[in-house]
Amino acid sequence: MKAVRSWGPLPAPFSMGLCTIVLLAVCIAPHCQTVQAENVTVLEGATAQISCRLNNYDGSIVVIQNPRRQTLFFNGSRALRDERYQLVTFTSRLLRISVANVSVSDEGGFYCQLYTDSTHHQAASLTVLVPPDTPTVEVKQDGVEGGESELTCVSPRSKPAATLKWMRNGREIPGVVQQQEQGKIFSVSSTIRIPVERKDNGAALSCEAFHPALDGPKRIRHYRLDVYFAPTVKIVPPTGILREGDSLSLTCSVTGNPLPLNIQWSKINDTLPERAEISGPTFQISRLSQSHNGTYLCQAQNDYGRAADHYTLLVYDPGAVVETHSAVPYAVIGGVLALLVFTVICVLIVTIWCSVRQKGSYRTREPILAWY
Repeated sequence: MKAVRSWGPLPAPFSMGLCTIVLLAVCIAPHCQTVQAENVTVLEGATAQISCRLNNYDGSIVVIQNPRRQTLFFNGSRALRDERYQLVTFTSRLLRISVANVSVSDEGGFYCQLYTDSTHHQAASLTVLVPPDTPTVEVKQDGVEGGESELTCVSPRSKPAATLKWMRNGREIPGVVQQQEQGKIFSVSSTIRIPVERKDNGAALSCEAFHPALDGPKRIRHYRLDVYFAPTVKIVPPTGILREGDSLSLTCSVTGNPLPLNIQWSKINDTLPERAEISGPTFQISRLSQSHNGTYLCQAQNDYGRAADHYTLLVYDPGAVVETHSAVPYAVIGGVLALLVFTVICVLIVTIWCSVRQKGSYRTREPILAWY
C-alpha cells in the first residue's frame, strides 16, 4: 500500500484547511492505473470541489458518486439531473466536479471509482462547517435594584458547537452553558445571573461567539443592562428673595427607571393658585402675592415606588427689609474664631515669657554695676 500526500487547490473562497490526498490502490507494476481522492472542508452555502486524480489512466471507465451512492458522472457524462453538480474538469489526469450551495446533508464520502481489470475506488470526505450567526440576548429575569438580573445568550445554529462568552469591562462573566443537538447542528446557550444596583443601569455587556469557521472577527452581541428602580424627586428652588409682583418658577428634577411620565404638583392643605401654570416638571406662578404663600409638593411614581419633595414659598412686601443669612457655614466661622483665639493666647504667652526673662537679666547685672 502506497500513501501519497499532496496540497490540492482550495475548492472555494470559503474553504477551510487543506485537502488530504490518500492513495489506496495496490500497484506493483510501474504503469498500474490508480485513482486518488481529496478530502474537502467548506462552509455551509459555499461551493465544494471534489477531485479524483488519475494515475496512468488509459481511458477506462471512471465513475463518481455522492454519499447516497447516486452516480453523478460516468466518464465525464452527467448521470444525475441535479444542477448543483457540475463537471469542472475531465482529463487523463483529473476528474473534478463542483457542488454548489453545500448543506450539511451533503456531508459524507464522494466515491471515485476506476473500473479496470481490478476495480479501484477511493472516497473523498466532504465536511461542512456551519458558523454561528450573531447571538441573541434574552432577558429571563428583569434586574430590579437590590436584586439579580438573569440574561441568556443564544446561538441557535452552528457546527461544531460554538463557544459563548459573556464579557463586561474586559472581564469574562462565567455562565451556565447548555447544548442541544439537532441532527448535526448544535444550539448553544449561556446564562448569567448578576446582582444589580442603580449604578449598574446602562452598563455595557457583550456576548461573544467563537467558532473554528470564523477566520475573521468573532460574532458579538452588545447589550445595555436595564436596572429598574424607584424614582427620586428634587425641587430646584429659585435664587434670591421673592416679593409681590415677582414670578416663581420651580423645576422638579425626577429620576427613575422607568422614568415617571406623570409628575404631580399640589399645595399642602390648599388648592393650587388660579394663575399657576404646570408643564411637566415645571411649575410657574406669575405676579406673586402673599396669598400664594405655602408649601408646594412635587410627586412622581413608577411601578417600583413613589417619591416627593416640597418647597415653602414666602412672598415679601415690595418695601420690606429682609435680612439675608450669610452663606458661610457656621462650622467655618467657628473654626476661624478658634484659630484667632489660639493665636492671641500664643502671642500673650511669648510676650510674658520674654518680659520675665528680660527682668531677670537686669537683676543679675545690678550688683556688678554697684561694685564698680
